[in-house]
Amino acid sequence: MRNLKLVGLSADGHKVVFVDDTGVEFASPADDRLRAAMRGDRVRLGQLEIDMDSALRPRDIQARVRAGETPAAVAVLAQVSVDKIMPYCVPVLAERQHVAGLAQRSHVRRKNVEGPSRRLTDVVRERLRSRGVDARTAEWDAWRRDDGRWSVQATYQSGERERTALFVFDAIGRYAVADDDEAKWLTGEHQSTRKGPQPRASAKAESGRGRRLSSVPSDDDLLSFGPDEETTDDLTAVVRAVSEGDVEPERPPAPPTESREPATADDTADDTEPVETQKPDRKRRANRRASVPSWDEIMFGKGKND
Repeated sequence: MRNLKLVGLSADGHKVVFVDDTGVEFASPADDRLRAAMRGDRVRLGQLEIDMDSALRPRDIQARVRAGETPAAVAVLAQVSVDKIMPYCVPVLAERQHVAGLAQRSHVRRKNVEGPSRRLTDVVRERLRSRGVDARTAEWDAWRRDDGRWSVQATYQSGERERTALFVFDAIGRYAVADDDEAKWLTGEHQSTRKGPQPRASAKAESGRGRRLSSVPSDDDLLSFGPDEETTDDLTAVVRAVSEGDVEPERPPAPPTESREPATADDTADDTEPVETQKPDRKRRANRRASVPSWDEIMFGKGKND
């Protein structure tokens, strides 16, 4: 390396002129890099170097890391090595760890869970112990969302499987809520409050439509299969009645209305009168009975007068 001595600015003022021991002059552009190097500002000098070599600005690099991207992934996008962007990634990574710690100490808001408010770290540790997992082995990370809130992730090993739980942390309100099923399990938040078997969808649709009403026939519309009181006896009974003759059924004797004296010889001739007086009564009784057709009417369908 040659030692150079500063001569001064060039005639146009855009270059710095140097000279070596042999008198050979050298010129260097008078830019921000040279000014930062002269001041000893390594940060500014590194920024200027990245601006010249990287496809991303330092602000873009930090924004991507703050949003959750790894330095290695950002270095690939910037088309530079990881070492060159690490000076910008380190403060952002520290910010993410700080926010993750704040989220663990914040109060968790849970649905369908009664009781006093608890810190997120206490709830998660209790649930991990129930699964046989050491809560100290869980790794926490955080990154900023587009809406200004932070996503907080807890990663732990359960058996042979690595599990991750995602929470949403509000830095202003200092509270956290579960954002996926694993986080809901860790916080004891139930996804469904329904208990017992649920009705089928088809049954719900039928119940929504309501029951159909059907008409109930009245007693008058129903067919009667019982005996008809107004019809006459069947053919067998009619034939039996005709063959036996018009026999009047036995009637109970009428109670006496007047006391009678012993019958004499003179009264013998009058015995026929009570019989004659009873005939109209028999005719009236016969009229009240159903008329019985004769045998000719049954066999040939003719009336008695034919």
